[in-house]
Amino acid sequence: MGNMVEIRRLRKVFGSIVAVDSVSFTLSQGEVLGFLGPNGAGKSTTMKMITGFLTPTGGTVKVNGYDIQDQPIEAKRGIGYLPEGAPLYPDMTPQSFLGFVAEMRGFRGEALRQRVADTVKKVNLGSVVHQRIETLSKGFKRRVGLAQAILHDPPVLVLDEPTDGLDPNQKHEVRTLIKAMAQEKAIILSTHILEEVQAVCTRAMIIAKGKVITDGTPAELEARSPSHNAVTVRVKTGTATGVLEILQGLPGVKRVEALEEEEGIQGFRVIPVKGQSILAVISRCSRDRNWEVVELSVDRGQLDEVFRSLTMPDQALT
Repeated sequence: MGNMVEIRRLRKVFGSIVAVDSVSFTLSQGEVLGFLGPNGAGKSTTMKMITGFLTPTGGTVKVNGYDIQDQPIEAKRGIGYLPEGAPLYPDMTPQSFLGFVAEMRGFRGEALRQRVADTVKKVNLGSVVHQRIETLSKGFKRRVGLAQAILHDPPVLVLDEPTDGLDPNQKHEVRTLIKAMAQEKAIILSTHILEEVQAVCTRAMIIAKGKVITDGTPAELEARSPSHNAVTVRVKTGTATGVLEILQGLPGVKRVEALEEEEGIQGFRVIPVKGQSILAVISRCSRDRNWEVVELSVDRGQLDEVFRSLTMPDQALT
């Protein structure tokens, strides 16, 4: 399947500040790219150039084969964009605002009314659809912004912090909607919420100081965490002695950390050498020694550890 988004050596300079420095990637249908980075990394600037709101200093952006600079109307037709802050008309209602957006997108008559009704239902705006936008909570305003982005059913979605200001239930609804739409679209999603990357993204790209630091699946990034494949084992203290020393002596074990004892149960966190799988070894050891195990679990790895190490060079992984 062809690429729906093609970014080549994208660059943006503001005076002496290089905000985006030679960013390149492609995105195809079915992919959800989590765009990660610390504040000031260049995420929003990159998204603004992809959607045509900012002119690049250098490089190219193609959406569905159309160059965003040479063929802006054709390219923007296929984009749904939720910008940072989602600017809205405060004196309008969600109903009138979405009707206005639908008309600008070329819908008329019954097709317009049906498109607005379907979108209101998708983002669960029914309870506030006739309320002035200025009276809405931050979360509902964000959902109105998302509604205008998806209203024309674009093949490419660019979403800057789509769950910002939403409560846990609203976040779950939006993430479910994104996953449902992902099969038919290419989605770029900027977020600071690492659990969101694990929940909805098929890829994760980290940028810092305007440069791409890494690009891979969430699982590939998790595998770079020192806690990848770490095992937590909890045993009843009366059934085992010398557990820490025994675990430390197992093949593939880098170190063992004793956890706080609670109600006669002692826990240990076993860190493997270079992320190798040690669950089977520990499981076999516990059976052979007749430990009364109450928990045996594996850690996939912590994205926040990897994020810190890549965006803060002094935070080396150990």
